[in-house]
This record gives sequence, structure tokens and C-alpha cells, in this order.
Amino acid sequence: MVADRDLLLVDPLVTPEVLGELDALLGDRVSILVTIGYHVRSAELLWKRWLEDVPGKIHGPPHAGRRLPRKAFSELKPGEDGPAGVRAFAIGRPVRGERPLWLPSHNALAFGDALVTNLDGELRIWIQDPLTESRAAFYRDRFAPTLAPLLDLPVERVLVTHGAPVMTDAAAALRRAVEGPPWYHRG
Repeated sequence: MVADRDLLLVDPLVTPEVLGELDALLGDRVSILVTIGYHVRSAELLWKRWLEDVPGKIHGPPHAGRRLPRKAFSELKPGEDGPAGVRAFAIGRPVRGERPLWLPSHNALAFGDALVTNLDGELRIWIQDPLTESRAAFYRDRFAPTLAPLLDLPVERVLVTHGAPVMTDAAAALRRAVEGPPWYHRG
């Protein structure tokens, strides 16, 4: 996505065919944003391709930095503004390695694995273990409340790395996901 003259790439996973299209979008600055450590995927490839000539870094949680060249990475700390005003949020109790990203230029929230769209296209909290009463209680009582600050944002879109993005009525979809039961799917 392009914000003013910044190209923002969230958890990029690119094919050779897409590289030329991305080259055409290059602005004054490129920022590669990572929501969760294992989503570094194409980040290093893109950094090597562009960022010798265009200022920019890979921004994300500390775990992502352990998988990347030190000079390529900058931690995006919760509550601090990053490139193009992007803000990371800490979620979970205990705090997870994932940091959802608020992209104010697009009124969009980006998630790594915490929220996904299920096979019916509903935005849901995702768990990868069968749903039991105790797991449902954990997500309801401990995890979902940590997502509550996200409900105060003027969300128009929710971008997920698993499933389709939510492009309409996103604030309501986010609220239903936070207030509803988690969705189990072994990924």
C-alpha cells in the first residue's frame, strides 16, 4: 500500500511476477512491516533488492529481528509511531510476539495470526488447538480484552495474512471477532 510517498509492505510474500509491479510503486521511501516473527518471509529479499538505494528498513517485533540482518531491522515498539505513522499494539496476556499494526493512512488494521477470516469470510480470533471450555474462557477473559484498544480506532479495513481482507463494515466485524468465540482451525 502507498501512504503519501511511502510504499508500505505488510508481511510481504512475493513471487517473481509481483516484483516488477512493486518496483513501479517505489516512492521516496520503502518500509517493510512485519506483524509476527515468522512472517519475515520475503522481507529480506525485498530489503536487499531496494533498500541500498531507497531509505527504509524492516520494522517489526523483536522476534522478527532475530531472523534478519541486524542492519536491516528496526524494532517497532508498541505505542510509538513508525513509518507513515504506523503504530504497533501489544496484545495478549502474557504479551504475544505478534503486534497488530494500525495504518492510519488507510484506516486499516493489519494482523499476522491473531485474527483471520474463516472459511465463511467472518473475521475471527484464531486458535490452532481444538476449542475446549478452558480455552474459550482464556480467550474470552484474558486475550480478547487486550484487543479492546483496537476497537476505539476508526477502522475501515482489517488486513489479515490468512483469509480475505475485510474491506466493508470492518469496525463491526472487528467488534464481533473480539466479542465472539475463537475459531479453531489447524493451520
